[in-house]
Amino acid sequence: MGRLTGGDPSLLRRINSAVVLHALRTAAPSAAPTLTDLVKLTGLSRPTVEGVIEGLMESGLVMEASAEEGAARRQGRPARRFRFRVEAGHLLGIEIGPHRVAALLADLRGRVMGSASLEVSETASADERLERVREAVADLLRRSGVACGSLRAVGVASPGIVEADGTVRLGTALPEWTGLRLGERLRRSFRCPVLVENDANAAAVAEHWKGAATDSDDVVFVLAGLSPGAGSLIGGRLHRGFGGAAGEIGALHLLGREATPEEVLSTTGEPLHPLDEAQVARVFTLAREGDARARAAVERFMRRLVHDVAALVLALDPELVVVGGWAAGLDGVLEPLRAELARYCLRPPRVAQSLLGEAAVATGALRLALDHVEEQLFAVESTVTARR
Repeated sequence: MGRLTGGDPSLLRRINSAVVLHALRTAAPSAAPTLTDLVKLTGLSRPTVEGVIEGLMESGLVMEASAEEGAARRQGRPARRFRFRVEAGHLLGIEIGPHRVAALLADLRGRVMGSASLEVSETASADERLERVREAVADLLRRSGVACGSLRAVGVASPGIVEADGTVRLGTALPEWTGLRLGERLRRSFRCPVLVENDANAAAVAEHWKGAATDSDDVVFVLAGLSPGAGSLIGGRLHRGFGGAAGEIGALHLLGREATPEEVLSTTGEPLHPLDEAQVARVFTLAREGDARARAAVERFMRRLVHDVAALVLALDPELVVVGGWAAGLDGVLEPLRAELARYCLRPPRVAQSLLGEAAVATGALRLALDHVEEQLFAVESTVTARR
């Protein structure tokens, strides 16, 4: 599209269309608005609203509501009512992790319609892992009766430092992931925009949308695991950093050449091998049963996690820290974190456990797709006031 100026009639049409569409999209499904309602809601003239509605119906985004979708029927000819077609397109949120891939399908309001997940080997190649993604998505679309061509945006969340174009600049958690043009590879499978984000960043977005951080705009989400990562919201906006590497707290121990995670969690004096979730869970179980070496290992793990989180809290001063990831389900994570943050931080934040659990990353990816579609549909409304 060419450059638009303030006096350009095409800009005015876009503004008016965005205003009317927003009013329809936010209306309760049981109270589809009439033309008169839309005039009151938008402040636009009736001829303008009529023209916009006609264009939106031609585009497939709006349709006339049935009698059941409107208010109670009165005597005489009923007023025409209209609704936003949430089924006019669909969104996908995809999580790519070490042990599984998962996908969520939603309508244009972000309402989840279905989900799918498949296990994947920790040692799977990049090609094998991406094939599992395609299998999960194909299964989900087939079961939901949705054509791939109906997708308007796909959000993808993955471990690693992700650049703006969807390239994984550094990804140590998955084989063959560093340097992978993840966005480019997945765009071959979808005929719509594909947005790629770091998994902890996506989870932070999810918790702010419908999790433990819905009432907070300054949030740190900790994806607690063997090498923890974090995502941060500042003023309600995701903070990615200059190159997408903000929140990589798992690398902090390298600054002081401290013990590796394998050494931190060892109960034998030798590095823990293999270093995986099952082994770590076993260490935590032994600690609960009173094993002295396991308890010492858990204390080292907690101290490392607390120090990593405290560094980020001191830098960002968040209102809330949300802890998620597999380690968040282990006993005794939250209380030591609260106590130590109170000790180290000038203004200790609230600490809460994730409400979304293992769905947080895929939910955040879905929100990224929804944000992209909303920006396309409504961006002009936030920058220019609607005019009659």
